[in-house]
Amino acid sequence: MTASDRERLARVALGTLGEPGDSRLVSLVAELGPVLVHDQLLAGYDTGDGVQDDIAARLVGADPARDLERAERAGIRFVVPGDDEWPTQVDQLLRTETLRDRGGPPLGLWVRGPMGLDELESSVAVVGSRSATSYGTTIAGEIAAVVARAGYPVVSGAAFGIDQAAHRGALAAGGRTVAVLACGVDLVYPPAHHQLLEHLAKTCAVVSELPPGRSVSRIRFLSRNRLIAALTRGTVVVEAAARSGALNTAGWAARLYRPLMSVPGPVTAAQSEGTHELLRTGAASIVTRGEEVLELVAPSGHHLVAPRRGRVYARDRLPPRQQQVLDAVPRHRGVGADAIARTAGIGLLDTQSALQRLEKMAIVARTSDGWRIRDVNAPDSPAENAEVPTMNP
Repeated sequence: MTASDRERLARVALGTLGEPGDSRLVSLVAELGPVLVHDQLLAGYDTGDGVQDDIAARLVGADPARDLERAERAGIRFVVPGDDEWPTQVDQLLRTETLRDRGGPPLGLWVRGPMGLDELESSVAVVGSRSATSYGTTIAGEIAAVVARAGYPVVSGAAFGIDQAAHRGALAAGGRTVAVLACGVDLVYPPAHHQLLEHLAKTCAVVSELPPGRSVSRIRFLSRNRLIAALTRGTVVVEAAARSGALNTAGWAARLYRPLMSVPGPVTAAQSEGTHELLRTGAASIVTRGEEVLELVAPSGHHLVAPRRGRVYARDRLPPRQQQVLDAVPRHRGVGADAIARTAGIGLLDTQSALQRLEKMAIVARTSDGWRIRDVNAPDSPAENAEVPTMNP
């Protein structure tokens, strides 16, 4: 670790007494540094923006060294800029427009778990509705599994619905996943996810801007959302209603100019109104599976997805005149070449030549009463509709 002890203690004190993402405090720290801001507030210096009134009085009784010691005993570390594992991608928040007076990079991050935060540089956020449908949770789990299996950690908020499905999908695929909380990492929220969060703390990581012991609040969820977007290379929204915290995360991803992706749902589903609006306005790219997510977040030229195409059959490869003749051949009874020629509107000689080629391809058969479509169930037949390999144009 390269951050100084004084700076670390100052960041603990400021982060303990202020709210995550307080743009006033973040701006001061960016301009003056955490140590000078801490010392000036402690000395009663009026910054002119209300910060001194909000937190300076509480700095007097702060004991950041004790807070760090308690956290260490609980297996929690405090990561700050300058540390080897600091996720430098969050520093981009300093150059990003604020939202509701919230923004800027975190003063530090409390972490419980063995996974280093520097490993999140290539991570992908998968977020969405708490009241998710079975369709949404299935898609979220499948996308998370594909992304995690490819070596990209999955980041989410450990909430009910899409978040939970994303974490579980990544774990089921043998990948890594990180939960970012709107409370201290020593707390469990929601309580029903105690087992999931404990597992992540033992195998991956649980992260928060808030110091241990701090409970959730609505504004802390909004601050947490910016962190999810900033930690990751791209954000996937799977089911989000017109009013949804996931849309707040999407907004931060857009502000950071990171890839923003949205999964379409039924047009009648309220849980997909927000995701559809992202697509309608062009704010997000449409994705339907993990491979498409990888194509958007991977380095250029990696994880390219071939365009989806319908099956191509043997008759699809025929020249137009042979197709015209084939269309005139009956399926259930044989007819003469002259009748086929009249139906196809092609001369008799050309029709006979086309029928001979189609016979060699085992698409038509010559019977005692004339020509007909070959029995596709015949053991030696490739079948009229046999699928053939294709190449992208």
